[in-house]
Amino acid sequence: MNLDLLQAAAAKNAWGAILPELLLGLLALFLLILEILLPKKRHGAIPAIAILGQIAILVGTLVNLRSGYLGTETFGGLLQHDMHGQFMRVFFLLTSILVSILGVPSLAKQQVPRVEFFHIVIVVTGAMMLLVQSHHFVMLFVALETVTIGFYILVSYFRSNPLSLEAGLKYLVMGALSSSLLLFGIVFLYGVVGNPELSLPGAASTAMDFTSIRQFLEAHPDNFLAKVGIVLVLAGIAFKIGAVPFQIWIPDVYQGAPTPVTALLAVGSKAAGFAVLLALTGVFAPYRTLVVPVLSVMAGATILFGNLAALTQYNVKRLIGLSGVSHAGYLLVGVVAAYHDPMAVGAVYFYLLVYLIASFAVFGVMTYVCGENDADQELEHYADLAKANPFLAVVLAIGLGSLAGIPPLAGFIGKLLVFVAAFHAGLYVLLGIAIVGVVISIYYYFGWIKAAVFPFWSGRRTAEGVSQACPRLQVGLLFKLVLGGLTIATVILGVYQGGLIPWLAAR
Repeated sequence: MNLDLLQAAAAKNAWGAILPELLLGLLALFLLILEILLPKKRHGAIPAIAILGQIAILVGTLVNLRSGYLGTETFGGLLQHDMHGQFMRVFFLLTSILVSILGVPSLAKQQVPRVEFFHIVIVVTGAMMLLVQSHHFVMLFVALETVTIGFYILVSYFRSNPLSLEAGLKYLVMGALSSSLLLFGIVFLYGVVGNPELSLPGAASTAMDFTSIRQFLEAHPDNFLAKVGIVLVLAGIAFKIGAVPFQIWIPDVYQGAPTPVTALLAVGSKAAGFAVLLALTGVFAPYRTLVVPVLSVMAGATILFGNLAALTQYNVKRLIGLSGVSHAGYLLVGVVAAYHDPMAVGAVYFYLLVYLIASFAVFGVMTYVCGENDADQELEHYADLAKANPFLAVVLAIGLGSLAGIPPLAGFIGKLLVFVAAFHAGLYVLLGIAIVGVVISIYYYFGWIKAAVFPFWSGRRTAEGVSQACPRLQVGLLFKLVLGGLTIATVILGVYQGGLIPWLAAR
């Protein structure tokens, strides 16, 4: 009987369904093999191979966007393939490519291994792609832990920097705590679903797939242990997205981590968390009377805390981290609205896309402005940036303007869509809090732009011991094209979205 079960499970192992993830794994191994086989003087070509390999996988994924596996479950129900997963695959591949590109100038300033950085980034990317396609809590937890372990290494990658090591230790402790909460929540749900006195007739005692759990929740709409499990699962995910009250790690980790890793945390990790939350809206829908109030309180507190805490920051990495907390709050408003109106899902995905574009434009400028001490990036370091390098100043201004939600940039449309979804869902209090948060954010975003454009900011805090402006690298043609492309995309998506928003809403 056990053999029959194994054979039945193996029959659903459709390896073609996870071809992009397999190719990423092979690429990661290939980089390590190249490091062994190639002479040391040739190792400079490996980052280019890593970037080109990821671009090739991205192109292949786009070509096969509507694969024959759409709408099916594979690997015994561990994975479910739909257009949401396909969109997030493209999202994570684009994120990984941009992180790898930023990693080239960032690693050039440090005496650290380089090949391993790209290897871990690729592995983390593949794990995030599997995470958002999970249809089973075992798969979700394994993929999430793979991502988290990769970040443990990446956050403290600049091991000669005490702040980077401190950030790695803090992320390790907080990550372990969040994993514990998530695992406890999964165990509670498994316990109630697997209990023969509580589960549905004929339900398997090992049922941990999303469909079985939703069926149980529908049949038992007021189970106390299920409520505890749901709250713990939400708490575990809230750690990953940096939502209040689980945001305490954000400023220190964002400051100490290498700038490309900070970008991966701010964009990739956050997007993975929200993709999982959106997937769980269907699973936890029978308990919306519990989930919606919890997420609503979390969203309002996250918006207010992130924006108010960012007002006092002079270190730009801490500022971008706390502003990212506020963005998590806006996205949570979209998730709450999705429980009332499925169209809100498209608004969340569009917000994530424009957040990716604007964030990497800003992080690209940060990579070039900072010096060897990656964690030491103060507003004063951007003094006269417009005079020293007008191109970087324009990229920074447009990126920050989009994050602030200034029309006609893409960030304005992203916020507008979320706010419209909240209005249609009747979330008037959350909508009011979100609007107040946007007004507050204009102060610190424009303060950063002011520091880069107006010369009277230079030396403002020199008496307090802030170092002089960091040396700026000459921006190469490739990186100008990348940053210029991100800037142009921010403007274009703010003016014209075409059929992108309806397409995302229909997924």
